[in-house]
Amino acid sequence: MENVTESIGKALHDKFGDALVKQELIVDFPTFTLKKESILDVLTFLYDFEIYKFQFLTSICGVHYPDNVKEEEFCVVYQLNDMVKNQRIRLKVYTSEAKIQVPSVTSLFSTANWLERETYDFFGIEFTGHPNLTKILNMDDQPYFPLRKQYQLEDETRDDKDDSKFGR
Repeated sequence: MENVTESIGKALHDKFGDALVKQELIVDFPTFTLKKESILDVLTFLYDFEIYKFQFLTSICGVHYPDNVKEEEFCVVYQLNDMVKNQRIRLKVYTSEAKIQVPSVTSLFSTANWLERETYDFFGIEFTGHPNLTKILNMDDQPYFPLRKQYQLEDETRDDKDDSKFGR
């Protein structure tokens, strides 16, 4: 697996320079952290990459890291597969709450349409250039993004629950 991480990392570094922020092997998953402005160009490059053809976008998801530095509070994670060689990789881009926009990749992967809408719906990450960035699961008038880690996990005002039944 290490040679996969190194070969893809070298190709990304040669082509995009400092847009590749970090590369690592997490368990058996080659993972590459990129500058958010380069995500569409990198995905396009990997789609037609000479060694692997990462032409299947498995998932896009958001992550909220409220304790990170101000420029990296939110992360968008892309998982790609080369179905022929049975290889998968993960790409990450970080953004801040103040500038919570990431370029849309719907022009390359049509399935990104729904995945980006879901990420917007739950985290509030805006995908610039998306053809229809509207909520997909939550109510349109819902004024918050429920998967951000800025809300308490439980309603402390409730008195109808018995904590002893939950191991507390």
